[in-house]
Amino acid sequence: MSNPPLLTPEEKLADVKRLLSLPRIVVICGSTRFMTDMNEADLRETRAGKIVVKPGCDMKSPRELWSDPVEAEALKVRLDDLHRAKIRLADEVLVVGDYIGDSTRAEIVYARSLGKPVRFTHPDVDPDA
Repeated sequence: MSNPPLLTPEEKLADVKRLLSLPRIVVICGSTRFMTDMNEADLRETRAGKIVVKPGCDMKSPRELWSDPVEAEALKVRLDDLHRAKIRLADEVLVVGDYIGDSTRAEIVYARSLGKPVRFTHPDVDPDA
C-alpha cells in the first residue's frame, strides 16, 4: 500500500480554509498614496462577502513611530515581509490605483509566482497586460 502524496503548505492552507468554510480572502496592494482608494476597495470587497487584508501603515504620512530614519528602514523591511505573508494567506490580490511603483510591481510578481489571481482597479496599469 502506497502512502498518499504529501501536501504542500499551500495545499494544507487551502484545505483548512475549505474545512472552516472561510470566505475568499483578498489582499489589497498598491502605493500607500492610494490609502483612501484602498479603504473604498475594502468596503466594496467586504460588501461582496470577502475577508480583506491590506496595508496597515502609511509610512508616507509623518508619525513618531517612524521618524528615526534607521528605525523607519527596519520597519519598512518588516512591513514588506508582513505584506508578503498577507499575499500568501490570500486567495486573490486586488491592486488599487493608477500607478504601479517598484514595491507594488514586486508584490504582483510575487503573487503571480504563487499562482494567485491578480485584479486591478485600473487594468491599464497591469505590467503584464
